[in-house]
Amino acid sequence: MLSIRAAGDPVRVSVCHCLDCKRRTGSAFSWNATYARDQIEIAGESRSFTRGSDDGYWARFNFCPTCGVTVFYEIERRPNMISIPAGAFADSDFPAPLIEVYAERRCPWLQAFAPEEA
Repeated sequence: MLSIRAAGDPVRVSVCHCLDCKRRTGSAFSWNATYARDQIEIAGESRSFTRGSDDGYWARFNFCPTCGVTVFYEIERRPNMISIPAGAFADSDFPAPLIEVYAERRCPWLQAFAPEEA
């Protein structure tokens, strides 16, 4: 079984509305926490698949071969960073996203993203 541990706070918490993230999650968007690689400890066997993004960069998704859940991913544009789907933390108090990606593809029934001022 593949597992991951994150130490400290994420560098960023974001939502993505790109079509690939919608397909990957089966939802209207993906909710992700990104950490520096040195904040992450990975244990167990994984399988991965790599796909291109709308901008032509790659994203590599690592999933558990036992249950099929995407546990973490890396993207070419953020070297030395690991992103984890926020749902993997199973924490209803996980921080809200402050960054929105591909907002132009947001489902029209979702409210406009309005992060709190820092």
